[in-house]
Amino acid sequence: MVRSRPGQDEPAEPAERTEPAGRAGQAGSGVAGPAGKPPSLWRDRDYLVWWSGEGLSALGTSVSTLAFPLLMLYATGSAAQAGTITVLHMLGRLGTLVLGGALSDRVSRRALLCLAALVEALSMGAVAWLVYRGDPSVLGLDALALVSGLAAGLRSGVTSPVLRRIVPKERIADATAQGMGRDMLAQLLGAPLGGLLYSVARWVPFLFDAVSFLFITLGSLLIRRPLGPDRRGGEESRPGLAADVKDGLRMIRRSDYLVFTLAWGAVLNAVAQGFMLLFVVIVQHRGGGPTTVGVVTSMAVAGGVLGAVAGPWLMRRIGARRVLLLSAWLFTASFAAVAVVPRPWQIGLVMMIGMTSMVPMNVVTESYEVRLVPDAYLGRVAATGQFGFQAVQWTGPLVAGVLADVLGVEPAVLILAAAMAVLALVLHLARRRLTVLDTPLAEVEELPAPDGTPPSEPDGPHVEHREPPHQGPPSDAAVLTRPSKGEAG
Repeated sequence: MVRSRPGQDEPAEPAERTEPAGRAGQAGSGVAGPAGKPPSLWRDRDYLVWWSGEGLSALGTSVSTLAFPLLMLYATGSAAQAGTITVLHMLGRLGTLVLGGALSDRVSRRALLCLAALVEALSMGAVAWLVYRGDPSVLGLDALALVSGLAAGLRSGVTSPVLRRIVPKERIADATAQGMGRDMLAQLLGAPLGGLLYSVARWVPFLFDAVSFLFITLGSLLIRRPLGPDRRGGEESRPGLAADVKDGLRMIRRSDYLVFTLAWGAVLNAVAQGFMLLFVVIVQHRGGGPTTVGVVTSMAVAGGVLGAVAGPWLMRRIGARRVLLLSAWLFTASFAAVAVVPRPWQIGLVMMIGMTSMVPMNVVTESYEVRLVPDAYLGRVAATGQFGFQAVQWTGPLVAGVLADVLGVEPAVLILAAAMAVLALVLHLARRRLTVLDTPLAEVEELPAPDGTPPSEPDGPHVEHREPPHQGPPSDAAVLTRPSKGEAG
C-alpha cells in the first residue's frame, strides 16, 4: 500500500514477472497446472519464504512473551511491573498500527518490512545484552519493549497488502487460514520453548526472538515479486498521511460489508478475549492446577489449528455465508457448554470445538476484506480494522472479570454466551450487508477507488502485461479483479 516518490519504488522488479508461460513449473511462478487448477501455495517459492519468515518470527515473539514477565518478576518481584512491560509493548504497537497502514500505501513495503523487523531485532538484542550483563534497568527494559511495540505496529500495517501481492486471488482464503494456523502453532510451541530457553539462561529467549526477526528481513529481500506500492502520476503533490488515513476511512464507508464486519468483529474480539479469561478461571474453579490449565489451553489452540485447515475447505464446499453462520452458532454453543461441563478435560474438549469454529469466522471476514479493497488502500483499511479490534479488546477481560467477581464464574460465562448469541443473531438480521459472501471469493469484484482511479490497473511499468488465466499474479496488480460498478455487500 505504501507509495514512494517516482523512481524509488523497486524499479528493477517488474522485469521479474514477465516469464514465459513455459516456465510454469518453476517455484514461485504461481502458474496453474495442466488442469487449470491453481497450484498449491506450498509450491510457490515467494510464499514459502514469506510464510517461513513470519512463522519463525511468531515463534520468537511467543518465546519472549513468556520470558518478559518471568524476567520482570525475577528482577523486581512485582506482578504489576511484569504486566506493565506487556502493556507498553501493546500500546506501542497500537500507536503505530494505523501509521504503518498509511505508510504501506506510500513508501516501499519491502523497505518497511526490512527496517521494522531490524528495529525489533535490535530491541530484543539489546534486552538480551542487558540481561546477559546482569542487573538490567527496569526503565531500560520498559523502553525497549515500547520501541519493539512501535516497530511491530509499523510492520503489522504492511502485512495484508504484501500477502496480497504474493498470493493469487484463488488462494487468498488458504493463505489467510495457513497464517492463522501457523501463528497458533507458534503459540502452542512457544510457551514450552520459552520456558526451556529461560531455564538455560535468562537472556537466551530474547536472543532467540532477536534472531527470529532477522528472518523477516531476509525473507523480504528474497521475495522476487514486486511488493509495491505502484507508482502513479502526481506523486509530488500527494497529500499528507492524515489525508491518507481519511481516504482509508472513506474506503471503508463505501462498503456495507466492511462497515459491518469491522464493527461486528471488534465486539466479537472483545467477547472472545473475556471468554478466554473466564476459561482459565473456570478450569481452576473445577479443580485444575497450572499443568491442567496448560494442557487444556493446548487443546484449545490445537482446535484453532484444525479450524485453520477446515476453513478454506468449508468455504469451497458450502459457501462463505454458511461457514460464518455455522461457526458463530457453534462458538456460542461452546460458551454455554463450558459453563455446565464438570471436568477440566471436558472443558478442554469443548474449547477445542469452540476454537475450531472460531478460526473459520476470521478466515471468511479477512479473506473477503482482502479481495474487496483495492491494493492502493488495503494497508490503511486493514490497519484501521486491526486498530479497532485491539482498541476495544481490553474491555472483554475487564468486564468478564467484574462479572465473575460479582456473580460467579458460571453466570459470567453464560452472560458472555448470551452476548455471543446476540452476535450470531445479528448475522442473520444483517443479511443484506453480507450479500458479497454469496459470491465465490475468486469472483469478488473490487470496490471502486474513492478518487475514481481503476484499482485493477495501476500506472505501474507493467500495466499492459497480461497473462493467461489461473497463472497467478503476473504483475503488482494481478491478484485484483475489475473494479465493481457499485458497492459490494
